[in-house]
Amino acid sequence: MEGTSETDADILWEDVVAALQDSDLPAATIAMLQSCSATKLEGDTLLVSCASRFVQRTLGRLSQQLDDAASAVAFEPVHVEVQVTRDEVAQRRSRERAVAPEPPRAPQPAPAPEPRPSARKNPLLEDITPVDSLLTFDRFVEGPQNKFALDAAKQVANGNRNYNPLFIYGKSGLGKTHLLRAIQNYIAQNDPERTCVYRVATDFIDDYSRAMKNARAGAAEALAENYHSIDVLIVDDVQLMSTAAGTIGFFYDTFNYLVGHGKQIVLAADRTPSELGMGQSRFDERVTSRLDSGMTVSVQVPDYELKLQLIDAFYERMRADAREQHVPGMDAHISEDLRRVMAERAGTNIRVIEGYVQSCLMLAFQREALGSAITEEDIVGVAEQKWPTGQRRVTVEQIQEAVEHSYGIDHAGLVGSRRNKELMEPRHVAIWLTRELTDNTLADIGKHFGNRTHATVKHSIHVIEVGMRDDRMLQDRVARIRDSVLE
Repeated sequence: MEGTSETDADILWEDVVAALQDSDLPAATIAMLQSCSATKLEGDTLLVSCASRFVQRTLGRLSQQLDDAASAVAFEPVHVEVQVTRDEVAQRRSRERAVAPEPPRAPQPAPAPEPRPSARKNPLLEDITPVDSLLTFDRFVEGPQNKFALDAAKQVANGNRNYNPLFIYGKSGLGKTHLLRAIQNYIAQNDPERTCVYRVATDFIDDYSRAMKNARAGAAEALAENYHSIDVLIVDDVQLMSTAAGTIGFFYDTFNYLVGHGKQIVLAADRTPSELGMGQSRFDERVTSRLDSGMTVSVQVPDYELKLQLIDAFYERMRADAREQHVPGMDAHISEDLRRVMAERAGTNIRVIEGYVQSCLMLAFQREALGSAITEEDIVGVAEQKWPTGQRRVTVEQIQEAVEHSYGIDHAGLVGSRRNKELMEPRHVAIWLTRELTDNTLADIGKHFGNRTHATVKHSIHVIEVGMRDDRMLQDRVARIRDSVLE
């Protein structure tokens, strides 16, 4: 390939991208390839320029696939090397414009507005770590329990501001953080001009606390300015702000500013907006009503079908990553029948399920190294380590405590005689859960709830059974309380 020109490099790269468009690469990756430019062809190496280290790192994982595509197009071995070389590209483009014939002079348009300052100048904007960069929409396993949240997250990532704020809630380990990071990764890859900042609530608290300590130096004003310049603000684990009154005030002002100026806010918590204001929380109704003013969606615990989908996805992904990255001990075989056993034995925390699959794969590799295969007994043994079957006996007191914590009420209110709305629902829920999780008779249950009659206990059970059929939020809340008792 000696003596080739830069124009040949451009043509070769365009053919490589066109070839890869017919592959199974995600649309976001294709967009990243299209954003790159060929700089030169030196011997058997095609030098390609990209605009950021993130793009360079991401495409670096596709090195073999890029080389194969380039070699197939060129009919001889070609190695593709991706570099961050904006200046060289700019100079080449400038030379091309200099030798190009001058087009007919046209009326001069009005001066374009000055470009906005680079998002990188905002100190709140941090590099996405390699681990977090893997949390994409393509790697999110969809099921009925998370479909609404996934669809809403995709809409927000694509700039739909009808979902503002987007509030995602659900117990820990169900994929909320994955969705938030997927929004961030999608914007970083496909719309980098939008300033998208991800913060955990504790980071938000730290930002505010440091600014207040340096208020005389103008730190508070600088922090507000930094947050006001964000296009998409993502805050995870919002419930962790519940006791930080000053931070909540700053958050509320930031929220109003961003929404008022057409900016997007995405929030996640382990409870609904209205539940954030219960108990000793400093979230008042003014704040919780604003949090609930947009699209509020839940992620729920996975059923058997979704757990099987998750296990299959983790299994295939871990084996593929092991082969690609030459990681020993993970490229083993687990049959479909055994993966169904894994789904039957798995709990509901998706993060734990992922670790479960990893443990089973490592054990399967060990068995294969000894000339045997992993068995159902092995699978059950690993499951019992992750989710012990000898669960503690559930008591009425444990159920009552969990309900009181969830609703932010005291024990006297739960078992007392007052019949106001704020107490009736948690009382019904506690009675229903006691019936579900213990062996107490209806009469025994009544004794634990202020000596209520058999008929009153039956009425509470009926209220919750009917309510959960019609009210998705009630169903989700009862499930979360139940899981907290059983954990």
